Amino acid sequence: MNDPRPIPAVLPMSHPGDYYDLSRIRPEVLAVLERINALGPVFAARARAVDDEASFPVENYRDLADEGFLGLCIPAEYGGMGFSMWEYAMVGAEIGKYCGATALTFNMHNSSMAWSRFMFEMPNLTPEERAEFAPLRERQFRRAIKERAIFSQPISEGGQNWTSKPNQTRCHAVEGGWRISGFKKFASLAGYCDYYTIVCTEVFEGVEPRHEDTMLFVVHKDTPGLSVQGDWDPLGMRGTNSRDLILRDVFVTRDDLLMPRGIFGKTLPNWPHMMATLSPTYMGVAQGAYDFMVAYLKGQVPGQPPIDRRMYATKRITVGKMYARLANMRALWWQAFSEAKGFPSKAEVMRMYAAQYNIMEGVQEIAALAIRTCGGQSMLRSLPLERMYRDSRCGALMLPYTSEIMEDYLGVLALYELDELDTAPGDEGGARNSLWRGDAGALKGLR
Repeated sequence: MNDPRPIPAVLPMSHPGDYYDLSRIRPEVLAVLERINALGPVFAARARAVDDEASFPVENYRDLADEGFLGLCIPAEYGGMGFSMWEYAMVGAEIGKYCGATALTFNMHNSSMAWSRFMFEMPNLTPEERAEFAPLRERQFRRAIKERAIFSQPISEGGQNWTSKPNQTRCHAVEGGWRISGFKKFASLAGYCDYYTIVCTEVFEGVEPRHEDTMLFVVHKDTPGLSVQGDWDPLGMRGTNSRDLILRDVFVTRDDLLMPRGIFGKTLPNWPHMMATLSPTYMGVAQGAYDFMVAYLKGQVPGQPPIDRRMYATKRITVGKMYARLANMRALWWQAFSEAKGFPSKAEVMRMYAAQYNIMEGVQEIAALAIRTCGGQSMLRSLPLERMYRDSRCGALMLPYTSEIMEDYLGVLALYELDELDTAPGDEGGARNSLWRGDAGALKGLR
């Protein structure tokens, strides 16, 4: 495809062959990775304005839609590309090299598609459940492909881990459907997406809200009772436009379900990698920070004097240290996502938790070392490293797999057998309720 737009001055960047075994990647996937890297300089050129203005990367989404990438996780029979979770993660990381906010919000859209794709394929669904699920997911897939519709996936509600207690956003049955009331905090793509995937708790008179009654609805942006409020002026990831989403008596019908009643609680606990899809963005930001530092030390940054700084031993030592850290992060992350599936083993889950932790902590280390190595000029906002540094601080804070929670989960799984997890001492009323438990234990939150 010939792209008529002028290509900005290109910062030398890494190629997928620099960190992946290309013989293990399908040609169709490699072609998408190559195309992302062709679009990357355009994304990078827009990233400063997106960051300065805290504006949504609308043009980047138009480009991604033009390429058909809104359907990465959608099965081929619906017009999508049918990528596995592992393959999608690689694409997200490539986008993250150039614009973290685009990669992070792109994940919100693709996660909605992935939930419909992979949860439908879970072996613990009955034929009746799958038959009820099929037309619902087809409706969403058709919207993404034919309408080029963008989906948001707001879940957080502020003040608690959404897996710790039943969602505070509630729905109750009325004639012809349900009414939803509540709010979502950090609703990425707020005001820019076409549909919101709303996670809520169905409530019944005289019954305490339960995780088992979690429901998912797809709500169009123009539905009466839906509004976006508040300002968005964060430290990093400023282009995500993650303002508050307010729902006041929003009416939905059975056709608006993302999946049938009971499917979410039956499948997500057994697909724990599904909640690690924020990490590709930060893997990409780490690679982008490293690539910028290497180009800067070589004097290859467009618009900057071609000063060769490679002769300083202190800088070479840091580059070596950073490469080793980055390679370590990516190897574990790539293995963890290559193992992503329903009903993983304990070892696979622990590797996923460890990969999540290493990416979210490691990206901060990489960005900080890049700034220290490049020196004071790298802190100027005219260069991308300052933005990458701020973006890097956000990943460790993002629920449900924050760095603190990952430390706890890894310790608990290492020290307790699966049949002991329900009685293991700890934060019983907090994030521990989202800990994966295999087939052991009673239903306790989303596991």
